[in-house]
Amino acid sequence: MNLYIRYFDDETLVYSVDEALEFLSSLEDVEISEEMVNELENFMASSAMYPKHIKVRARSFFIAIKTTANTLEEFKAKGMSQGKVEKTAQKEALAQYSRYQPGWYAAKIVFKRVIMLPETQKFHYVDTPFVCKVKADSTQECYEKVLGHLRERQDIDPRSQFPSIKSANFEWEYLG
Repeated sequence: MNLYIRYFDDETLVYSVDEALEFLSSLEDVEISEEMVNELENFMASSAMYPKHIKVRARSFFIAIKTTANTLEEFKAKGMSQGKVEKTAQKEALAQYSRYQPGWYAAKIVFKRVIMLPETQKFHYVDTPFVCKVKADSTQECYEKVLGHLRERQDIDPRSQFPSIKSANFEWEYLG
């Protein structure tokens, strides 16, 4: 696994932590600390694939990204094509929600319900699950019917917060 390193306008692709530290030490604003070395080594040793921000000083970070690319140009090309793949996947997921499929849906939504604490007269949010069966023509319509029902209920405060259809807090199953 290689590392893409970027600090403001300076960037490189390196093949080891040592090379990354060598690059960073060549920059005039960066002073290598033991904490920085440990964070970078731990990041490389971990299975995490998300970008890592490592502090250089107060409000100043460099970014490290694991990659299988062998050159900076290859990394940038992969990033561009990966973005297109992600956008295509998002479009397909959205199309799945609006696909016409009439019938019964089992829906579960976990929303942030506003509840007043009687002892303090203050309000706070509580994760509240709601499960139901809905007759709808699509997943989108199912979602909208569930939200419409919850928003119309007198016992649910209008300040309650509802998840989006793409959220992990909305689950559905087509029953037929």
